Amino acid sequence: MSKLYEYIRMAVHNIMANKGRSFLTMLGIIIGISSVIAIVSIGEGTKKQMNSEIDGIGGGQIYIDVSSDAQKAEEWITQGDVEAVRALDGVEGVSVSDGCEGETNTGKGDFSIELNGEGPDARLLENADMKHGVYFGEKEIQEGKNVCVLSDTDARRLFGTDDVVGLSIDVNCYGLTKSLKICGVTMQKENGTFVNYTYEGMPVTVNVPYTTIEEFTGISDSFYSMLIQGDRKGDTQSIADSVVDLLEKRHKCAGEDYFRVQNFQDVLSSMNQMLDMVTLFISFVAGISLLVGGIGVMNIMLVSVTERTREIGIRKSLGAKTSSIMVQFLAEAAILTIIGGIIGIILGILGGYGICSVISSRMKMVIKPGIKLSTIGAATLFSCAVGVFFGIYPARKAAKLSPIEALRRN
Repeated sequence: MSKLYEYIRMAVHNIMANKGRSFLTMLGIIIGISSVIAIVSIGEGTKKQMNSEIDGIGGGQIYIDVSSDAQKAEEWITQGDVEAVRALDGVEGVSVSDGCEGETNTGKGDFSIELNGEGPDARLLENADMKHGVYFGEKEIQEGKNVCVLSDTDARRLFGTDDVVGLSIDVNCYGLTKSLKICGVTMQKENGTFVNYTYEGMPVTVNVPYTTIEEFTGISDSFYSMLIQGDRKGDTQSIADSVVDLLEKRHKCAGEDYFRVQNFQDVLSSMNQMLDMVTLFISFVAGISLLVGGIGVMNIMLVSVTERTREIGIRKSLGAKTSSIMVQFLAEAAILTIIGGIIGIILGILGGYGICSVISSRMKMVIKPGIKLSTIGAATLFSCAVGVFFGIYPARKAAKLSPIEALRRN
């Protein structure tokens, strides 16, 4: 242990004696490590923010629609199917959707209207927070009440205020005009980094019971699709399989692929895989500088061996073992890369925070770097491995020098 300490002390002394050269030697390692950590942390932060935003609007949701073959066979999703699916384990809510486009006129002017016909679990699936009034429920759907719910943003567009519960909207769709009484106003979700809920010029969205919209569309008790809210902590794939099995039994169409499934979790996983691949590729490109840095370490260590040939000859003539000479030069190479790695880690973390801050301020995003201990640990081990690997050849060359030939050299 005392010998190892002496080798380290000598290595540090030699590094400090050539500060400028040592820093330039470490520069490749510093750039490589800092680049990889910054890129990975930004990628992780972006993925975390994206997952958080998307999970907030659709976590655990499963979308099922009927295929073209099912439509030809007149096998549509029925209200009975909806009730049967709602009774399955792991299903928290089900909503069907229907819709049409129309227009309305208020004291604020003429507006395009997008009518969404929804089921009794609409509020759950919309993840809606009420600001005024209440969301319509099963009773309003069964009775086909002419009620509606809209966001506070759309309420202000129509009336100049969001305190509009009890007021009515006259909606014209397909030549039919209907007066819809506003029973609730929801809080408009704020646009996030990756998810936009509003855009300039979009029509006013009005949610109504699906039975209310039947008079506009002429369609009753048959739906093209359903949206299911599964247990967020459960396995959405098994829930989706159970739903499809149930629908195929009810419609006696097993093996016909009448019902298509889009699992929200699968979509999110695919997006994460794509982002991971991009991050990995960019990290690989940045990691090339580590290879360049390692070659730089080997080059400088070879120069150091040449400069210290007489020193090596004197030490070997005084009885120094070949292994001792080799360990001394390996220690110097390893310390160079370890110091470079530590500096690179610090700069990488600071760079990750700095770049995320710039992105957040310039593009009105909220991204925080995802600093992972595993990434820092891997970067540290890799920098040590680079030092040892690229220090082996110079160390072996120094250790194999003949004492007599070494002493002859100036």
